[in-house]
Amino acid sequence: MTALGFLYPGHAAEDDYPRAEQLLGSDIRVDLVHTDIGEDAHRVDALLAMGDADRLAAGVGELRRAGVDAVVWACTSGSFVRGWEGAQEQVRALARTAGTPASSTSFAFVHAAREIGARRVAVGATYPDDVAALFADFLATGSVTVTGMTSSGIITAAEVGTWGEAELFALARAADHPDARAVLLPDTALHTLAHLPALEKELGKPVLTANQVTVWEALRLADRRVNAPSLGALFTREPIVQV
Repeated sequence: MTALGFLYPGHAAEDDYPRAEQLLGSDIRVDLVHTDIGEDAHRVDALLAMGDADRLAAGVGELRRAGVDAVVWACTSGSFVRGWEGAQEQVRALARTAGTPASSTSFAFVHAAREIGARRVAVGATYPDDVAALFADFLATGSVTVTGMTSSGIITAAEVGTWGEAELFALARAADHPDARAVLLPDTALHTLAHLPALEKELGKPVLTANQVTVWEALRLADRRVNAPSLGALFTREPIVQV
């Protein structure tokens, strides 16, 4: 059994994680702990506070008791807002507290884009422009170039969590760019796991979404590789028959 641990801020699209567990197979367990979100705002000061080390450490004990093999901070904006070095320190502190390998959704996007060979990407952000720009800067530090970006200017994760299929597809279509090898949708408050194959068919290219890459990153840290086409092109890099 491989046990994957996630720290998820507040409540929005956390039901993507039990869905992922169902799609990955019977020998993978997903454990999710909600962290205190503080002020629900896509604003730099609020996002810095959301990812504070003490807030994250408060949720790690439950994951340690569950015996997880890896921990991922399932928040994009609450990690990239610190910049590359700050986000690295955030996950180093998380790893020390958890006693396991650790990462965050921001690093998951960089690693996933490299995995599928997408060094040029388009971004569909739910965030305000200034926060979305920080994500583009983070990707650039990881040698991933943003060829085009759209931002929806939404302030709260709670509002993003109410979005359905129509809003999701509209965001992805608006973000797409001819030069992009993949489209990235970076908000973990956005429900996406039920729509990945249809999104990729619609755009004709890989789509990387926050909750999808977060789960993939946890598997990577736990040294598990899974073929699960229902979770998008990112999960088709391994042979169907595995040892």
